[in-house]
Amino acid sequence: TPHIDRLAAEGLRFGQFYVNAPICSPSRAALTTGQYPQRWRITSFLNNRADNERRGVAQWLDPQAPVLARFLQSAGYATGHFGKWHLGGQRDVGEAPLITAYGFDESLTNFEGLGPRLLGLADAHDGQPVRRHALNSEKLGRGPVIWYDRSRLTEGFTGAAIQFIDHAVAAGKPFYVNLWPDDVHSPFFPPAARRGDGAKRTLYHAVLETMDAQLGVLFDHIRNTPALRENTLVLVCSDNGHEPGAGSAGPFRGAKTTLYEGGVRSPLVVWGPGLVAREKTGNFNDASVFAAFDLAPSLLAVAGVPAPRGVAFDGEDVSAALLGRSERARQAPIFWRRPPDRKSWPQYGLPEQPDLAVRDGTWKLLCNYDGSRPQLYDLAADRGESSDVAARHPEVVRRLTSAVLAWHRAMPPDNGPALGAPGAQPPRKKKAP
Repeated sequence: TPHIDRLAAEGLRFGQFYVNAPICSPSRAALTTGQYPQRWRITSFLNNRADNERRGVAQWLDPQAPVLARFLQSAGYATGHFGKWHLGGQRDVGEAPLITAYGFDESLTNFEGLGPRLLGLADAHDGQPVRRHALNSEKLGRGPVIWYDRSRLTEGFTGAAIQFIDHAVAAGKPFYVNLWPDDVHSPFFPPAARRGDGAKRTLYHAVLETMDAQLGVLFDHIRNTPALRENTLVLVCSDNGHEPGAGSAGPFRGAKTTLYEGGVRSPLVVWGPGLVAREKTGNFNDASVFAAFDLAPSLLAVAGVPAPRGVAFDGEDVSAALLGRSERARQAPIFWRRPPDRKSWPQYGLPEQPDLAVRDGTWKLLCNYDGSRPQLYDLAADRGESSDVAARHPEVVRRLTSAVLAWHRAMPPDNGPALGAPGAQPPRKKKAP
């Protein structure tokens, strides 16, 4: 990823940044609202109506939720969303609010949202004829549809984002843009020239490299435009850990859908030559512990936009760390609850998983809904979560178990306890056509 690597070399990298869920929709909800996604009953990926009901999750993000884009829009920002949404308007859920209902002036999404969208024509790696990859989106209406080469979707979203940014600059308006590609979500559709032997990991690397090249067009546009270079902040992160067999979590245990570090710890790159402390350029911050929901209050602080009265973020303002001016960490613990339909994921070799987790200081505790089977790790000494020290620190176990259970009980429930009961595992997720 040479283009993302260059951003990191010219900006900051963070080593203890977390997402608030190990799967896409709730992770995006936290980033969008600055709150735990459980507050809005988005605790797993949004699917068709029946499956959402079965798992006890909402059909879409409530438009009354606090939304970063809406706060910035009210302050005079031009706001645009380009790429995957996955907070409502997918499969057979055609009555979900449009993306523009959440404070965006303009949107262009894929099959995981409504409004104008680019839908993929898949010249797949499996040798089958060119076919659509839209999961029923074209039948939902609610916006014009453009069919587009699936391997070039990010190119389309990037081009739309650049056009939006240039229009905002011409109008003399500051801008906020979500650019959320999904190239590295399986199934993978790289260009034919990069498919190699067709192995899953080869295809993953191919789409990652292709996405990086497409994003590089945007990065270069900002870097080479004087009006943008000194006054734009770019953040790059993931929404969850890797899918087994494709990516890798390096030294970290776990993967997508798990509450171990490999499922919830994400790279974060922050770039902004006119905003990030120049003496910190190229630094790796491995001290500041914070999470995706901290970005909403932090970006409001960077923009000088106060949060509306009555809005209570779960996230904290860590803008000084984002800009390289301190190594301040989040002060409150970070809590997690697993997706209700992912007690285990046997087809990917993931056995029964803990239900809850909490990070407080250097301690990380995982346990079940009732507090049973606690695991305790000191991440300062054991970032790979390989040595459970619960038996040696019973007082820490008691304190953190009490805290995570209190948080869990304060959040709206989903159907995780029922679906995680013996003999009640949900059916396997069907592979996308």
